[in-house]
Amino acid sequence: MIICAGKSEQFDFALPIGIGMIDVAINLTQMCLSKKPKFILFVGTAGSYGEKNIFDIIESKTASNIENSFFTGSSYTPIDNVVSSVEDVSRETLVNSSNYITTDKSVGKYYLAQNIHLENMEYYSVLKVAQALGISAGGIFIVTNYCDENAHKDFLKNQEKAMDKLTKHIKEKPFGK
Repeated sequence: MIICAGKSEQFDFALPIGIGMIDVAINLTQMCLSKKPKFILFVGTAGSYGEKNIFDIIESKTASNIENSFFTGSSYTPIDNVVSSVEDVSRETLVNSSNYITTDKSVGKYYLAQNIHLENMEYYSVLKVAQALGISAGGIFIVTNYCDENAHKDFLKNQEKAMDKLTKHIKEKPFGK
């Protein structure tokens, strides 16, 4: 099963599941309960905390759910906030998910120090649902912007070209086998 967020980020080969972690958790759970797939592949765009470049395509099987306030000591969480469908995450590119987009460039260094390179609003929920239902999952992302004050403007500027590049990449490779 190939899925994507939806709305302005839809692909002709992917089922839209919603924007943000809550909509994804609800919609993907319902879809998987009605017909359980063997593999879930999430495709979408992402912001870079600084080391990945615009239009880089990155594959990952690991996500985190860390809010920016965690790094300033302004918050804590009792949940296990990293989920992975691989056992050795040391070589993984971690993708952070939050319902908020980071626009403070200085925060990126904290994520990078934790080997977290990308930001995508939905991916953590995708992996948590897959884990709960015993389904293998992964994601393929294309970088549209850096996580800085120009994040939204650059996302809008680069989104169409990024989606075309990601579509070409997906259609050239067999996934989920």
